[in-house]
Amino acid sequence: MPPNVKITKEDIIETALELVRTSGAQSINARAIAASLNCSTQPIFSNFATMDELQRAVISAAYELYLSFLKQEAESGNYPPYKAYGMSYVRFAKDEKELFKLLFMRDRSDEDKSPPIDFNESVDMIAKANNLSHDTAMLIHLEVWTFVHGIGTMLATSFLTFEWDLVSRMLSDAYQGILLRHTQEENKNECNKN
Repeated sequence: MPPNVKITKEDIIETALELVRTSGAQSINARAIAASLNCSTQPIFSNFATMDELQRAVISAAYELYLSFLKQEAESGNYPPYKAYGMSYVRFAKDEKELFKLLFMRDRSDEDKSPPIDFNESVDMIAKANNLSHDTAMLIHLEVWTFVHGIGTMLATSFLTFEWDLVSRMLSDAYQGILLRHTQEENKNECNKN
């Protein structure tokens, strides 16, 4: 009798990630994962108490992959640090459409809406680079992120396609325009205080 092959949590999560990549988030179910692993559903429920727990683990693994996109783009030196985050967000949407949808286009009404680590890092980058208050930097980032998310959504859903140089230019234009408006407003407020 051949030995039983132990199916690990990591095997299950990696298989679920691959299923999401090929078939979308709706493919995260015990039967599809078991079929891909060529096993029964028993190892899945031995490793995860519920499908919700598995779903959270898959989302967490997808987010780690997204963070690796951020790190890779930032370390490439192709763009200034803040722009690198925006470009990697868009690249993730283009290259990992279904994982992007899972992370950034799902209903989150019952989830914790605390800002993710990359959000806070982005706000800090803007504040330090431009000598702005945290509140102003946060508003700038929210406005830029909304714009970047729109491009990412269009790419993830194949609504439109963009040349990479155009994406870069659009991100620069949006950031510089939003930054200019807020810095002028902040400078005006400072002058009014004096």
